[in-house]
Amino acid sequence: MAAELSRLRSPAAVQAALDEFGLLGRTAFLERYGFGKSRDYLVCNPNSGERCDSKAIIGAAYGYQYPDEGPLKPGDFSGGEATVVPKLQSLGFEVVKIGEDWSQEEVQATVAAYFEMLALDSRQEAYVKAAFNTALRQQLNGRSKASVEFKHQNVSSVLHSMGLPFIPGYKPSSNVQLLLRKAVQQYVLEHAELVGQVVDAMEEMKAPGEREFKAVLVNPPPVEIVVRLETQGPRVRLPRKIDFAARDESNRRLGRAGEQWVLEFEQQRMNEAGQPELYQRVDWISDRLGDGAGYDILSYDTPSQPRYIEVKTTNSTHASSFIISRNELDFSKETEDAFFLYRVFQFRQEPALYMLQGDVSKHLHLEPIDYRASFRRLAE
Repeated sequence: MAAELSRLRSPAAVQAALDEFGLLGRTAFLERYGFGKSRDYLVCNPNSGERCDSKAIIGAAYGYQYPDEGPLKPGDFSGGEATVVPKLQSLGFEVVKIGEDWSQEEVQATVAAYFEMLALDSRQEAYVKAAFNTALRQQLNGRSKASVEFKHQNVSSVLHSMGLPFIPGYKPSSNVQLLLRKAVQQYVLEHAELVGQVVDAMEEMKAPGEREFKAVLVNPPPVEIVVRLETQGPRVRLPRKIDFAARDESNRRLGRAGEQWVLEFEQQRMNEAGQPELYQRVDWISDRLGDGAGYDILSYDTPSQPRYIEVKTTNSTHASSFIISRNELDFSKETEDAFFLYRVFQFRQEPALYMLQGDVSKHLHLEPIDYRASFRRLAE
């Protein structure tokens, strides 16, 4: 009803609906309010840059402004250019027509700016994200600061899905425009040398400046449910030299430094537990016997309770992927709660770690990446 729609005058109510959309996610938000996906227009959340279904936002916003009446239902008003669009624009919100989102030129400029920052970040050279944002917006068609930041989060999401490092300050965000996904993939393929330099710089072994362990333990990242869209096209296959997770695994200097750091972490853990004598029993298995035991360090929780620790170290971020061998996986299942995977990340800056206890297949999504080929097979 047009009369009811005209009563919506609160930008704060619209913003509350946009924030709820971001909190719940698109599918849950639309289901909650009974709306379908917008066919023509999306409204931009100025705080995050996220694109939201315009009619559903209007319906939810009405309920925020008039809680006694509740949100409007899809049949209460018509959507589109004559109603929803001018209402949102009059309240100060940017509305985008579907299919007329960021142009190829805008996307390419955004991707190039992102990789320039990523290269600086990998070399630990100072830069100001806000300055890059301002300079980039001069090349774009009136995009807001939040829209640019959200697009950079989208770039991080694409790189993360490709197993490549991304800028920690731009947390990966989904709902990636297909044009952007293709642009990132194309940039990686056309600038393999630059991306290789970024990976080389990111995996360079540098001992952390200070050995401080009090605030390093964090929760592991949650397993994300990712829907593969057919429209994304065939998987981009990267040259092995820029397979970031594989390079981390093969960088023995980085691995040894991470294991040494964990040894010191264990020493402090035991001291704080009032059992410093246990540290004398800690055995750096991979250093003494080499790889193949299924774990790197034998530590203890009590004199009769061993802790088998496998260490995975990276200079990259909290949620970066890593390689785990079949032997390590099987050992985690055999030893159950006595097995701990210590994931040490951001090693060259401010090392932190999270722990996965027991069978790692219960904590992680595991994707087979290699096969052993032979001329023998098990009988069926």
